[in-house]
Amino acid sequence: MTDPVLAYIFQGQLHLERDGGGQVVESAFGRSLRDRAAQIYNRHAWKTQGRGGQSLSRALRMPDMADPGEFRIAVTSVARGWQAGELMYTLETDEISGVFVRDSEGVEKRLFHTADFRARHPDPSPDGSAIALSVSHRNGMANLAVLKPDGSDLNEVTDGESMDEAPRWVPGAGRRLVFQSAGMARDLRGRYSHMGPSCVQQLDLDSGEMTCLAQDAGFDFLWPRMAPDGALYYIRRPYNNPIKKPNPAAVAGQTMLMPFRILFGIFKFFELMAMARAGRLPQPEKDAPETSGKTPASWLLMRQPAGGGTAETVAEAARSFDLANNGSLLYSDGLDAYRIPVGGGSPQKVLAGAQIDLIAAL
Repeated sequence: MTDPVLAYIFQGQLHLERDGGGQVVESAFGRSLRDRAAQIYNRHAWKTQGRGGQSLSRALRMPDMADPGEFRIAVTSVARGWQAGELMYTLETDEISGVFVRDSEGVEKRLFHTADFRARHPDPSPDGSAIALSVSHRNGMANLAVLKPDGSDLNEVTDGESMDEAPRWVPGAGRRLVFQSAGMARDLRGRYSHMGPSCVQQLDLDSGEMTCLAQDAGFDFLWPRMAPDGALYYIRRPYNNPIKKPNPAAVAGQTMLMPFRILFGIFKFFELMAMARAGRLPQPEKDAPETSGKTPASWLLMRQPAGGGTAETVAEAARSFDLANNGSLLYSDGLDAYRIPVGGGSPQKVLAGAQIDLIAAL
């Protein structure tokens, strides 16, 4: 069997691309959950369907059974495993999430699943001793965690009011991780307001030392990966700060216009009433054509030399990327996938029109 050359996720479905074509990967665990939901639905459907069924459901204080066809199962992240052709991915429903491994023969193994948090972004260590991942909690925060290869002994290694996500092992000696981290911002009363820009941090698991590798108040730095030569790759996108400083002149102008806006609103109200009586209400506009799934050109794939030199742009409109074991680089603009050869060069399109949310080099 030919090893897959890349994997990607689109709208919660996992796809594999091989030299001979592509396939959608269905999780055996996910299928078993959907089958179980269908069995429960069929077993209890008489309580909510048919004559008087709704009244019985209300009398028993039972919620209406959800259609098993709407049972949500989504693959949320994917990475290559330890062996050739092996995949590691996370899967979640509305209730649970888990980490899974799929070997080159298509056999799935569940490492663990839980309803306590959302497990995402697994990355197996090069020496085979551990798996790093992010753990999203119900309070909106996310920490990094490390667990054993068999899925046991999960240990969270970061904490605090932040979203620590997308960990990747750093090649070389020691146990180090690079990851993206966004701090939680609060207002003057101490209430949560929004998340700050994401920066790239490095964590030394042996010493506990944390080092910031890339940061700018105007940008998010996402999906960091470090190459064997020490170069740091990441996606840089403009940070959208939801808190805008008020413009005093604009505020004063809007205040002066307030009486005229009220009068205009009253006029439009009576105009619509007159049109309604005459049967001439305006028709809603047609929906605008769907926009392309291509990523904005301002999302840049960057390469920062070892030692923190000036970062250079590798590609524009980059939504997701990964570093292959052979030193080549794979990235997607959301519609197509490209490969940059070892040592650099012009991107080569390897997949067209696929619709890609997250990509992994295998």
